[in-house]
Amino acid sequence: MNNFTSGSTFFLMGFTDIREIQILHAVFFLLIYLAALFGNLLIITLITKDHCLHTPMYFFLKNLSFLDLCLISITVPKSIMNSLMNHNSISFFGCVSQVFFFFLLATTEVALLTVMSYDRYVAICLPLRYDVIMSHRSCVEMAASSWLSGGLNAILHTASTFSIPMCGSPEVHQFFCDVPQLLSLTCSFNMGELVVIGISLVFDFGCFVFIAISYIHIFSTVLKLSSRESRSKAFSTCLPHLLVVTLFLSSGFFAYLHSLPKSPSLLDLLISVFYTVVPPTMNPLIYSLRNKDMKIALGKLRKARYFQSN
Repeated sequence: MNNFTSGSTFFLMGFTDIREIQILHAVFFLLIYLAALFGNLLIITLITKDHCLHTPMYFFLKNLSFLDLCLISITVPKSIMNSLMNHNSISFFGCVSQVFFFFLLATTEVALLTVMSYDRYVAICLPLRYDVIMSHRSCVEMAASSWLSGGLNAILHTASTFSIPMCGSPEVHQFFCDVPQLLSLTCSFNMGELVVIGISLVFDFGCFVFIAISYIHIFSTVLKLSSRESRSKAFSTCLPHLLVVTLFLSSGFFAYLHSLPKSPSLLDLLISVFYTVVPPTMNPLIYSLRNKDMKIALGKLRKARYFQSN
């Protein structure tokens, strides 16, 4: 039983040790990563270049795309390289960095999604007061508060996770340094991290309740609209948003609340994909690329590139 130090190395066991499946996993993750990269970079570019999209809703969407871009880049590239190179090690500081940045970005995203649901609530239910409530200053303060909550949560998780010495086998049965797996390596019971996890779950659940209440008010207002097209448009945007938020949070709740077996199943690994890989890939499709204004902005960008080339 050896204690881990700053010079120690962890081994990310991933999904399998079968070489053919490792290559398949690397190709699959690479395609997903490129899709997420392209979608989120495209959204950031369109919102930055088109002044018609300089509104509160698109301000938050731009922040969300940046978050998604960073969130998927924390875990997936390392997993791809490990599978391709058949080299599954990660340094102690690399593992600490993954834990810190994962919680920074994931917590900020949950807070930002809550702010975005409030923005839609004000836009649909209180349209006459929208410009006053969602002023530029208010939007910046909301976004900054989201980042602040993420930073605080990341510091607490990182400090408490690595405050207890780890001993035994350095094998992490996951494709990234996930806290539940790291807790199974500790030499003693880590009460501090369990308390922090409890606080995080209460925060996440509170955000989910706020999002759900916002959408209940939105749906009740939308149902009163006389236009069938307006109702269909609102539901086609809001329901996928609610679905991804529910999937993101419920998979995280399951991973952090259920008792971890000594030998994690494939289901445990797949669930982690739902809160690390799926949201950054799906969000561009749900929030922006299906949006009429974004399609118009994309058309403008294509025309500008065409005239420049000619």
